[in-house]
Amino acid sequence: MLLIENLSGELTDKQLNESVRISLKDYKFVKKILFIHPDYTRTDFSHRLVPLIFRELKRKGMEKIDFLNAGGTHRLMNETELQKKLGLHIQDDYIHFYNHEFKNPLQLIKAGEISAPFIEKATQGELSQSIPVVVNKLIADDYDLVITLSGTVPHEAAGYAGGLKIFFPGISGPEVIDLLHWTAVLIGIPGIIGAINNPARDVINKGTSYIFNKIKCPTLSLIMVFKEKEHRVIPKGLYFGEGMNGCIEAYKKAAHASSQLHVIYIDEPLNLAVQVIDKNYDEIWTAGKGSYKLQGPGVMAEGGEIIIYAPHIDCFHSDKKMDLDIKKIGYHCKDYVKNYLTSNPGFSRNIASHVINVRGEGKFNQRNGEEKFAFKVTLASGISKEICKSVGLGYRNPKTICQKDFMGKNKLWIQNGGKYFYQLKQTEKF
Repeated sequence: MLLIENLSGELTDKQLNESVRISLKDYKFVKKILFIHPDYTRTDFSHRLVPLIFRELKRKGMEKIDFLNAGGTHRLMNETELQKKLGLHIQDDYIHFYNHEFKNPLQLIKAGEISAPFIEKATQGELSQSIPVVVNKLIADDYDLVITLSGTVPHEAAGYAGGLKIFFPGISGPEVIDLLHWTAVLIGIPGIIGAINNPARDVINKGTSYIFNKIKCPTLSLIMVFKEKEHRVIPKGLYFGEGMNGCIEAYKKAAHASSQLHVIYIDEPLNLAVQVIDKNYDEIWTAGKGSYKLQGPGVMAEGGEIIIYAPHIDCFHSDKKMDLDIKKIGYHCKDYVKNYLTSNPGFSRNIASHVINVRGEGKFNQRNGEEKFAFKVTLASGISKEICKSVGLGYRNPKTICQKDFMGKNKLWIQNGGKYFYQLKQTEKF
């Protein structure tokens, strides 16, 4: 494993270029490459790194490169967006851009199956169901090298993003995406987010092991760590690993660096927090991170309020069916949703996971149907008051949101909404 980092400063293009050169030095002849990368919802420095990798691969005889967008259930990206994301503005017959189509069976193959006992252990008995490992069929093609690029920040369903998560669920099928997120919900956000090793990561590692059995060539994983400042991404670390074990070790190093950059400790619980959502999150499906990242134990005071401030967002999901399904179930606590699923067993576990994660901790009285929550979640977006109320979320007119009104004791205005994980100082994770 190779790493380069400067957590107190900034990695230069010269350092990045030298790191790329060293990471690829053992691959003498690579004609056909599969390059798996993050999508538009991930802010990182792909646009600076990919051209350096591309140039080095050309020197090594590259004749074809397939770029696969690991978008999971997010919307597809057009070619202009893909070129901007990757910093490549080249049109040639040997370059192909692919979106991962997680619902298209013609684009998927089955690599294996995680056993029910393994899942039961990970969820402490909450779920006893196997997970079929279904993945994008490109990984089984005859490539000379597979390269993955991912970024690392605290993540509600994986502890930290990046690493093997780009395979599982990044380029996986609907069963994987549904059941992995459901497994994470059953474990619980507080037990996962900000923890480098956790039961959800065990599931990711197990699932990816079957995917690696289908790959016919070497794999190289690159993991980015960065900070954002005044709409600029500052490279802080770059970590390389070969093969599955190398990727896991690189992920751990990157996650350790991320824990020093992306976890913010506060002295007292918050009564009110505003998460200002960037435009790269263009649906509540992703903007919901503004709620996830404030759900560390005790971060929100009892009865406190999280405001997701996103005037540019006017839907829960860009996929019309998923948007309708979210409106159908609404945002509820885990016990309510588990009860709902007994009557609606075919309902998407991925959507069920989303609505629980956004709404946060609560209790459900099955006898009278009442819910009590630890804190409020309010949208200040392009979604109407009537719709917010119908799905169980609060509403504020975004035009009434002013930063000066949210400053002071036990209040927090968070400019880079959804990007940082908050914890009380006495609950630091190691």
